[in-house]
Amino acid sequence: MPQKGIISYTLSANRQNPLAGTAHAAIFNTWRRFSAQVLYVAPPLIFFYYAMSWATDRNHYLNSKAGRQEFAGE
Repeated sequence: MPQKGIISYTLSANRQNPLAGTAHAAIFNTWRRFSAQVLYVAPPLIFFYYAMSWATDRNHYLNSKAGRQEFAGE
């Protein structure tokens, strides 16, 4: 026999909002993850960017007329 006095409410799966709160959670979760990892990623990225920039400028100088004249004897 069914029990009396127990009431349960359910919502059908096709009536639920599957994207409820995703925009809010995405913004704060993305910020939390970004702030936790930025100190691991940014310093090497900055260092290697400046190293590559220096190497490119140095290569352009060494292959220019002035650079070839300066290091012609070596």
